[in-house]
Amino acid sequence: MLIRVPALVGLVLVVCFMNEQVIAQRPGINKDETKVPSFTLPELLKSNDGVFVETAEAWQAKRRLEVFDAMAKNVYGDVPKRKVNVDFKVISSWEIFNGAAIRKEVRIVFGDDPTNFATLLVTLPNTRSEVPCFLGYNFHGNHTTTDDPKVSITKSWVRNRESPSTTDNRANEEGRGTSASRWPCREIIDAGYGVATIYYGDVDPDIHDQFKNGIHPLFYEAGQTKPTKSEWGSIGAWAWALSRCLDYLEQDSGVDGKHVALIGHSRLGKTSLWAGASDERFWMTISNNSGCGGAALSRRKFGETVEVINRVFPHWFCDRFPEFDDRENDLPVDQHMLMALIAPRAVYVASATGDQWADPRGEYLSLYHSNAVFELFGDSPLQFKSPAADEPRRTQLRAYHLRTGKHDITAYDWEQYVQFGNLQLENSSAKPGVK
Repeated sequence: MLIRVPALVGLVLVVCFMNEQVIAQRPGINKDETKVPSFTLPELLKSNDGVFVETAEAWQAKRRLEVFDAMAKNVYGDVPKRKVNVDFKVISSWEIFNGAAIRKEVRIVFGDDPTNFATLLVTLPNTRSEVPCFLGYNFHGNHTTTDDPKVSITKSWVRNRESPSTTDNRANEEGRGTSASRWPCREIIDAGYGVATIYYGDVDPDIHDQFKNGIHPLFYEAGQTKPTKSEWGSIGAWAWALSRCLDYLEQDSGVDGKHVALIGHSRLGKTSLWAGASDERFWMTISNNSGCGGAALSRRKFGETVEVINRVFPHWFCDRFPEFDDRENDLPVDQHMLMALIAPRAVYVASATGDQWADPRGEYLSLYHSNAVFELFGDSPLQFKSPAADEPRRTQLRAYHLRTGKHDITAYDWEQYVQFGNLQLENSSAKPGVK
């Protein structure tokens, strides 16, 4: 997708991408557990009419719809009603890992302009059987996830970086393979899974450009120049496009379309959670260090807060969300409700000891406070106390770990996600295509 951003806008908005560790050091940000304010979370099972739902059927038929609507209208935004055509085309395909896997690039065209596209990079075991597949966004372009020279370099807007060097907001060869540690394709393939990734900037550039670029304008009605107050921001658009990726994966003969797991790190973890809540076709949802607006409870006001995230990244959420800056207790929702929306499908939340900005305790508590809904579907309850570092905790449908280390996605994280996926497959009497 070709993104044209005025030079002045690009300069002004560099501020939005300051290192999160730098933001965390500013005075007034709470990183002391003893200073977390008291709060009361919104009731999960209490319907708008005051009646408590008591069965899984009642949750699905009534209360879930209310919770989803409240999350959409107050945090992530509604998807516009206008329909946009989406087409898929495999533009290249080749073998890798000495023939053990096949890799392909899939062009996803949004609307009627063929230059308005994103590229999905799909890597699958080279077998005739359908395999479960991980799907997630990457931060800097598909070519950064692997040193494979055949993977094309995105032409969309990218954030300028010093290492690897990126100038004029354009990717280049120097970035190839620089994020490969976050995408251990060989290990994933050997475990019997496929992996599909897409550059999030192909869908919508991660800058506050008043929604002039990316896919938002495709949904505008006559005379409209930006989303309405309750319509989606960038996270909502990114989530919608993940569902379009699933549309393709369901058609791919090498993919088990009923077992596609979402995965996302940081802001893309927020996106995976909202996509998993929005589209019940997704089999499993994984949040890696997603923090505020993702897995962490907003009412704790620990690390990044609603006010900070809306000020630094004003394009991520709908325009109604800033009304709750420093007013988290007035929010009709909190992130335990986001977890509950994923039930009865599986959800995995991961934190890191060195990532207090993302509030590891708050991330775990969201999962814990979703007990009431998951238990309706037969899941075991989680205990209130967080697990120790590097000691994953699992129920039948939920899992959590606190990894030693910094804000990142590592081989250890991936090992836990694959193991949890295997458990889900065993529980559903399904097996990966390759062992």
